[in-house]
Amino acid sequence: MDSNFWHQLWESNEIGFHQRAVNPLLAEYINTLSLAEGDRLFLPLCGKTLDIAWLLSKGYRVAGAELNKPAVEQLFSELGVEPRISTLGNLDCYSAEKIDIFVGDIFDLSSEILGGVDAIYDRAALVALPDQMRKKYRSHLLEITHSAPQLLLTFEYEQTVMEGPPFSISPDDVKQYYSDKYSLSLLKKIEVPGGLKGKCEASETIWLLSAI
Repeated sequence: MDSNFWHQLWESNEIGFHQRAVNPLLAEYINTLSLAEGDRLFLPLCGKTLDIAWLLSKGYRVAGAELNKPAVEQLFSELGVEPRISTLGNLDCYSAEKIDIFVGDIFDLSSEILGGVDAIYDRAALVALPDQMRKKYRSHLLEITHSAPQLLLTFEYEQTVMEGPPFSISPDDVKQYYSDKYSLSLLKKIEVPGGLKGKCEASETIWLLSAI
């Protein structure tokens, strides 16, 4: 899976992963991160998620990383703000009040470029990556965020029935990736209405990852 895969999905508008409302699990469990107004959340592989507008409305600052530039342009258009655009290494940074979105390969994003974050909200990154890439992503994410606490969303379904993304990630997988750095709390598990992409039964799980 390479960058062309994602660019083609956005170009052909095959963005079933883009939710048309704020994720209800985020709204229900954001308080478990114990954040204060003005704290900064990092959203890896954020797309143009409506969760960003919701987080901004609650007084948080948002940083995101997204590969596809048109998705970021649509995000700012839907927010109704004109971004300032700067180049930082191999990345373009789209910025406005309380928001910075880094456009390009997330593996080109360093802690120095990202700046400080108080928490991570991973709705779409871990589940988007095949197994061989997840360990690399996990190590990079912890490095650039200094192992900030996380809200992590995952899906579980029979992987042989449907190819990802999003990929099926079991509780054992989550423990394998993160139990050495975090205390893991499974907050809620719900059934995906109508199944995943309408193809197979699936559940969605939200985890709180607290620094040890």
